[in-house]
Amino acid sequence: MSNHHPTTPPINWFRNAAPYIKAHRGRTFVIVFSGNAVTDAHFDDLIHDITLLATLGVRIILVHGARPQIETRLKAMNKTTRYVDGLRITDTEAMNAVISGVASARSSIEAHLSKNIANTPMSGIRLSVVGGNHVIAKPVGIREGVDFQHTGEVRRIEATAIRSQIEQGHLVLLSPLGYSPTGEIFNLSATEVATAVACALKADKLIFLDEESELRDKQHNAMRQLGLSEAQALLHNQNNLADETCRHIRGAIDACLSGVPRAHLIDRHIDGALLHELYTRDGIGTLISAGGYEDLRQAEINDVGGILSLISPLEAKGILVRRSREQLELEISHFSVIERDGLIIACSALYPFSDDEAGELACLVVHPEYRQKGHGDTMLNYIENRARSQGLKRLFVLTTQTAHWFQERGYNPVEVDHMPVSRRSLYNYQRNSRVFMKTLD
Repeated sequence: MSNHHPTTPPINWFRNAAPYIKAHRGRTFVIVFSGNAVTDAHFDDLIHDITLLATLGVRIILVHGARPQIETRLKAMNKTTRYVDGLRITDTEAMNAVISGVASARSSIEAHLSKNIANTPMSGIRLSVVGGNHVIAKPVGIREGVDFQHTGEVRRIEATAIRSQIEQGHLVLLSPLGYSPTGEIFNLSATEVATAVACALKADKLIFLDEESELRDKQHNAMRQLGLSEAQALLHNQNNLADETCRHIRGAIDACLSGVPRAHLIDRHIDGALLHELYTRDGIGTLISAGGYEDLRQAEINDVGGILSLISPLEAKGILVRRSREQLELEISHFSVIERDGLIIACSALYPFSDDEAGELACLVVHPEYRQKGHGDTMLNYIENRARSQGLKRLFVLTTQTAHWFQERGYNPVEVDHMPVSRRSLYNYQRNSRVFMKTLD
């Protein structure tokens, strides 16, 4: 009798998270959240997730906002303030409310990070939280006749001091305040502070926990990844984005241009969103990066295992001709792959017959979870361009299952004798594959 029990979803999730646990260990993440998050009834859940990141070896810098805490104090003072271009005009009286509100938010965060209660995710964990005068600021000054008074902007970040703290295992908590060499205190934007810190430290990730729901395109599809040009176009073309989301996208763009590999926008209202974004392949937020999240390239010998995992199910069904690992290793230079965050999600091969100025397109496979998303067309275009660069004039493909797909893309049915002689002699009449050919421009 077998003692094997069905694997539960949490166990599978944990197993699939293993590559990300390894990849994120020792990395530096800057995470920013609003003052609204601090007052939320579920703030403990977010703190638990941040604590888990720390226990998994992530070096964390937290930047918090404090707008609702400040507004509460201004209301008690029966005082209102004005915003211009998203910045509060902070006079001396308002600055007192800012200092008090920031202190209240910070104290609450530190208290939550200090919890050590049995039967909770914080049980047995002691986080060391540090801060300091690491943000050097200067006044915004007068813009278009408006004096912003004690509202400031980041002048520089004391990156060496922050790096020293996180390397010692401390969690660094930064508030939206900055200090000048003359001893003044300035009211800052948490988004600006977080972006400046990520840039100064060349952090591995800048993570915005957004108050708004996830980004969606005009067809209401979730926007899971954006290049810099796409993010800039989104800011330029869409007028229905919340002000905070726009600030976060701008911060993400600035960070990526300054060497931060990836920035993330995550809906903080989703339980466990931070963990889902960081420890699953497709995440739950929007990734903005200067480089490609998916890499389309020529295959390397280290890709053999990933290609075999991709094609083996189709070989078992008889859809593809079986290839041994040894054969694949010998032919790896003919293959191209699409790699998505460490997973091979598509592959294809090009076998040239230079004497006939023809090439065979073979083994075009897309991972089941990524079909209907254009990866097949992307790979096909890549192979066709690769064939052109080799001086090939025609491309042919043998298929038993995908005839219509290739026909829709300009491949026409031909007889077996249209193939190069050397390939024709290897044709398997038992498989009875249909042959399609396309003349390359």
